[in-house]
Amino acid sequence: MFANERRQQILEIVNDRGSVAVNQLSTQFDVSTVTIRHDLQILQAKHLVARTHGGATKIDVEKKLNGTDFHDRRNVNITLKHSIAMKALELIHSGDCILLDASTTCMALAQALVDSDRRITVITNGLRTALLLKDNPKITTIIMGGVARPKSNVIDSDLNLNLLDNFNIGTFFTSSYAISADRGLSDFDLYEAELKRKMIDHCAQTIALVDHTKFTHKSVVHYANTNELAMIITDDQVPAKEKAALAEITTVK
Repeated sequence: MFANERRQQILEIVNDRGSVAVNQLSTQFDVSTVTIRHDLQILQAKHLVARTHGGATKIDVEKKLNGTDFHDRRNVNITLKHSIAMKALELIHSGDCILLDASTTCMALAQALVDSDRRITVITNGLRTALLLKDNPKITTIIMGGVARPKSNVIDSDLNLNLLDNFNIGTFFTSSYAISADRGLSDFDLYEAELKRKMIDHCAQTIALVDHTKFTHKSVVHYANTNELAMIITDDQVPAKEKAALAEITTVK
């Protein structure tokens, strides 16, 4: 088991039980207590757990949508996601190679692409996203391998990141649980956020697709600074002050 996979499981255990002891985790994962303490230190540094004398306890931060089924999240703000997807579609041209994350907003973009006549290559770690895209014969769909997570669109793994080295990827389209001018993009899931970070590093540019509700959220796992984004595509309901702050750093559409 990779370290980041173990840490994600530790985080899930802490959130499920409320608290956990180092010795329990050491036994469960068959690693030393030193390794577990190091894992907990990393999770605490990311503000995902609170360390205690003999273990860790959970931190309650906006858990309402954290862990919500993909199907449920897909049906939230449908009109806004479609509007954002249509703006993003204008930036994609025949011959392009793009990367889509497994978010519901990027799936809205995938639907827009399916309905278009563009001949493109799309790489994604979204299982349902890939199944949707494959129905358009003009789109070459490449799915990143890994573990298909239950009740999710995400295929989790950095095992096939080397696959991305074989392509000249122009744009990585990504969405997040939260965004702000000073904190950039952040999410709840440690493993998925780390994967998105690595995906950014494999692409010429990154464009964030976020509706205005993401500006009121707070999350804990940061994966991209605002100045790393070539553009932010959003809707007309973003607070003027926040939009102006972002516009000083990157393009806001």
